[in-house]
Amino acid sequence: MFGEIGRGDCILASLRELIRDGDTIVWGQADAQPRRLTRALTGQRHAWNRLRVFLGIGDSDILKPDHADVFEMVAYCGTGSNRALSKAGKLDILPCHYSQYPELIRSGLLRVDVAMLRVSPPDDEGNYSLGLANDYLCAAIEAARVVIGEIDPAVPWTYGEFSLVKEDFDLLVDTDQDSGGTTESSAAAIACAPHAAEALIGANVASLVEDGATLQTGIGRLPDAILRALHGHRELGFHSGAAGDGLVDLFESGALTNARKPVDAGVSVAGMLIGSHKLYRFAHCNPGLRLRAATYTHALPVLAAMPRFTALNSAVEIDLEGRANTEVAAGHYVGAIGGATDFMRGAHASMGGLPIVAIAASVKGKSSIVHRLAGPASVSAADAGVVVTEYGIADLRGQSYAERRRRLLRIASPEFREELERESAGKH
Repeated sequence: MFGEIGRGDCILASLRELIRDGDTIVWGQADAQPRRLTRALTGQRHAWNRLRVFLGIGDSDILKPDHADVFEMVAYCGTGSNRALSKAGKLDILPCHYSQYPELIRSGLLRVDVAMLRVSPPDDEGNYSLGLANDYLCAAIEAARVVIGEIDPAVPWTYGEFSLVKEDFDLLVDTDQDSGGTTESSAAAIACAPHAAEALIGANVASLVEDGATLQTGIGRLPDAILRALHGHRELGFHSGAAGDGLVDLFESGALTNARKPVDAGVSVAGMLIGSHKLYRFAHCNPGLRLRAATYTHALPVLAAMPRFTALNSAVEIDLEGRANTEVAAGHYVGAIGGATDFMRGAHASMGGLPIVAIAASVKGKSSIVHRLAGPASVSAADAGVVVTEYGIADLRGQSYAERRRRLLRIASPEFREELERESAGKH
């Protein structure tokens, strides 16, 4: 079946025909969320008895806790608008490394019946681009019984794993401007100067990074501060799960060329784009940027093949043994296991690689370096690398627990060091 619906037409009848009770639905995460489609689905959810949705990063308030009367909501993260679902006790978490999700989908262990996509308008040859995310969507498209697309002129046409033609969709709809379909990411569009601590962390990280290194980084204020501190570097590469506006700024500074990468030479690689229209304009029809599936962006052999692969990740807290909690804060699931371990292991395996966890030493009057984690050890002690705060650098590689403790105490906030030392005394 193929159907195409323009603006102003009711899509519920088509959705009801295509989606069956009990189906599992996956839609694009963050900027890639098709908002007209998801708004229609949630608004008329009582046309079904029960549906299951697998969620990535939430970047809208379309899905609400009271929608649990129909939706079973499962996610890999508690990020963004997922936090409200998590705090209400309506969100279940699938705890896996990010690199695993495509294969889980392909194998059927993570069932996908319906894939909903936010896509670009077609090019001159009729090819629709996934635009803003390949990540696990490529596997979802291949596995799904039904593929539904929302065409948004704001979505850039990007080079990716594959493109789609009209016949690949069971239903295509135009975006609804009122649905927020062309609104840039609220989380990543805020351009502002880094806090003093973030600037210091950025400078400390920059002191470790060599010219010619290939970078992986997350999205947000601290990653952007780190990228800003690297503007004076040269011939850097980029290979990451996500890219934001900081990628554009790094390129425009002259620091980013990808010239020394032995794979994807001259090309920045990411799994998804989360940013403002500046990022969208940079990405549109840009052969120097390619979106790839998580089976590639997070693959250990690919990462290990890049000399000086530098993984730049953060955490909620780090204990004195080097373990990192990237998932839980104040008893709530706010983060993810995500790709941190994938990238840390890749950096460990890379010749001259740097597995870095950058973290503010304290947040809201509480130390981020702790004696005992308040959440899970998302990154194990065996995967620990270099920890960076505004107070310095602690290289934990090849170090015993006792030496790790000494090094981490030196980069903790001064007002917490004595208490941390007292709490951990006699442990080793």
